[in-house]
Amino acid sequence: QVQPVESGGGSVQAGDSMKLSCKASGRLFSTYAMGWFRQAPGKDREFVAAIGWNVRDTDYSDDVKGRFTISRDNTKDTVYLQMNNLKPEDTAVDYCAARPRTIRYREYEYNYWGQGTEVTVSS
Repeated sequence: QVQPVESGGGSVQAGDSMKLSCKASGRLFSTYAMGWFRQAPGKDREFVAAIGWNVRDTDYSDDVKGRFTISRDNTKDTVYLQMNNLKPEDTAVDYCAARPRTIRYREYEYNYWGQGTEVTVSS
């Protein structure tokens, strides 16, 4: 069991960069796959990025591929989302989630969720 807590959100201008952090406290953090989802105003929550227990296994949504990078530091029980070249359409509440070992892409396949951190990108 892990308990994700997101941080790092805020308001930025289009083209800026931002790095989100998710501290996922738990003795067995390294055995969990971690995902980032986001929910924009008026839209459903959608998959953004994920990283497996094997850090070589990563995946991204088409909307963020090439701009965002997910990483993890198991010594700190933390997963990161580096977001570059932010666009107004990236405005959303970003959620960190955890599930056992392998990457999945649907909300209900993740067991543990953070409370979210809001990202606002203005033009």
